[in-house]
Amino acid sequence: MATTETKAAGSTPGLSWARVCKECGQQHDGLESHLYEYQDDVDDELVCHICLQPLIKPMDTPCGHTYCFHCLSNFLKEQDFCPVDRQRLQLHQCRPSSLLVRNLLDKLTVMCPHNAECQLQMQRCELQPHLHNRCPVFRRLREEAEKRKRPSWNELKGRKSDGELSGDAKHSATLSRNPTRDQPEPGLINPAYEESEDDNTPLRSSLVAEANVVELFREEPEEELGLRIVGGKDTPLGNIVIQEIVRDSLAARDGRLAPGDHILEVNDVSLASVPHARAMAVLRMPSLLKLTVMQEKGFKTRDPRPDHHPSSSTAPQPSHSPHGNTTSNHNPGTVLQVTLMKSQRSEPLGIKLIRKSDESGVFILDLLSGGLAAKDGKLRNNDKVLAINGHDLRHGTPESAAQIIQGSEVRVNFVVMRPAETQEEGGSSREGRARRPEPQYFKRRSTYMKDPPGGFSSQEKTVSLKKEPRLSLGITIAGGRDCRSRLPVYITSVQPVGCLHRDGTIKRGDVLLSINGVDLTQLTYSEAVSVLKAQTAQSQVVLRVIQTLSEDSEEDIEAANKDDLDPLEELRDDTLNWTPLWTRWLGLPSHMHWCRDIVLQKTNNESWGFSIVGGYEESHGQQPFFIKTIVPGTPAHFDGRLKCGDEIVAVNGATTVGMNNSSLIPMLKLQKNKVTLTVVSWPGSLV
Repeated sequence: MATTETKAAGSTPGLSWARVCKECGQQHDGLESHLYEYQDDVDDELVCHICLQPLIKPMDTPCGHTYCFHCLSNFLKEQDFCPVDRQRLQLHQCRPSSLLVRNLLDKLTVMCPHNAECQLQMQRCELQPHLHNRCPVFRRLREEAEKRKRPSWNELKGRKSDGELSGDAKHSATLSRNPTRDQPEPGLINPAYEESEDDNTPLRSSLVAEANVVELFREEPEEELGLRIVGGKDTPLGNIVIQEIVRDSLAARDGRLAPGDHILEVNDVSLASVPHARAMAVLRMPSLLKLTVMQEKGFKTRDPRPDHHPSSSTAPQPSHSPHGNTTSNHNPGTVLQVTLMKSQRSEPLGIKLIRKSDESGVFILDLLSGGLAAKDGKLRNNDKVLAINGHDLRHGTPESAAQIIQGSEVRVNFVVMRPAETQEEGGSSREGRARRPEPQYFKRRSTYMKDPPGGFSSQEKTVSLKKEPRLSLGITIAGGRDCRSRLPVYITSVQPVGCLHRDGTIKRGDVLLSINGVDLTQLTYSEAVSVLKAQTAQSQVVLRVIQTLSEDSEEDIEAANKDDLDPLEELRDDTLNWTPLWTRWLGLPSHMHWCRDIVLQKTNNESWGFSIVGGYEESHGQQPFFIKTIVPGTPAHFDGRLKCGDEIVAVNGATTVGMNNSSLIPMLKLQKNKVTLTVVSWPGSLV
């Protein structure tokens, strides 16, 4: 048995929020393993042979030894053998330990590291929730840090916190972590960042962004993170940007990443100047990923008028009474702040929270009769919970919300979004909230046609072959104009048993144009399957496809990384349900694009809340305009339909083709209360 004990950070002088680890509560270097104060002897079988401490994120080697992930990965940076038996070893050959071993480690008893004021003992897996929800020292450190830095939800509350820095000082302090953001990129247009000149509107300047490190651990090497990614140095966006968080995925359960986050580094590998496919290969590395991300936090509000007192119960975006009885004209709804005061810490609020199948986040299902929330009367069924006590829950879960509520003191602060009413005030609240209608898609009009971005193109291919009527083409397909993004039908695999594999012309990712003269570009998935089955029954088949091309192709990147993969890894990749990278769609001709209109509304001179990149540049010529950033707390963010990586093809029906920055900026500024954006949206690459 091994006795293990780590000295507490406790009340060590100099302890600060910036230096303390947010998982174990101790102060240690980011590359080092977490530190815990174990209260019992630990079996030798659960101890790492490198650090001689109980295993953290245990990894099994092919030769039968187990180490902490951090310990093993740091060791293998310098050596190429197992530390115990010196057999040849590489990190990608190792696998996470069994669930039984991980559960035994999670159940080890540890003490809160701040034991000068908090002497609680708990299982190791419970320490992080304890720190964030119950530990008084951890809470005090966080509150002190928030006094020096504007909380991320101040822009929703429409008021300033005590001790807040001035706009210029805050902007300088926040962006000092990433100096490159001070210099705008060529062609970057920021209609979101314009200051308001309305005398009745608090001025909003200094877009606040923070660089944060997020660690995600794959328990199985093939587990998806649940991120959809756009951008790359080979695209107009430049940076690698998170377009979407997949529901119930590893990233969604973690809760720290959000759409619009810019990924700067992965495991200390910079993504600043890598093509899209290479970034995807880095993000698909097994086990632990340490992501350095730049996260937009919204605008810092400054009001030079001393007699201006904005309401503390509503967001600055909508215009309504402090009690929230008047509905905003803004389509998604009204943002409200509600504070509930418990008579004692353990008093339940009487709120049932749920998730919805068609939208991320946490929603109020019901308020229990006689409960604190029902008596207060400000929260309602179907309210979306954006934050509780400053914790961002836009992509959270009911479980995480319940933990925050249980760990709170007597005051519980909610920030919620209330859907817009569709009936008069006297109508039923359940019946008065209509679902947003299904978006209407349409073919890209001739006036909206444009060339693909620089470095992307396409070529048509035609295959004519004679075959036995019963012989299959040997392809699988996906897409169709009824799928979420209205994609054309494309090939996901070419099977070795089919006649197209022997020909070799048709490749995975090719988009189907026609078969035997029958157009396939406007069909749903089921319609395309029916047509393909009918036409392949003939002895003569003429298949037309289109292949998109790029200078930094996915195939070249895969070939360059092939030496890093073992044969089993390659085999598994071929058997998975393959999906194209986002960059594959950029070379598709305009006449195959389907668009939709997104109408944004606002009630004052605030910004629309998105930045775009593109237009004419001397170095790149004419580039399409793409959404690069969506700012929290703005109309574009609350509407929820615009995504990073969307291409803007028209504004209020006027095409953006051929425009430069100086012509598009005034067009966006002139739209005071309503703007219609026509966009083409491609799904981000899934990792």
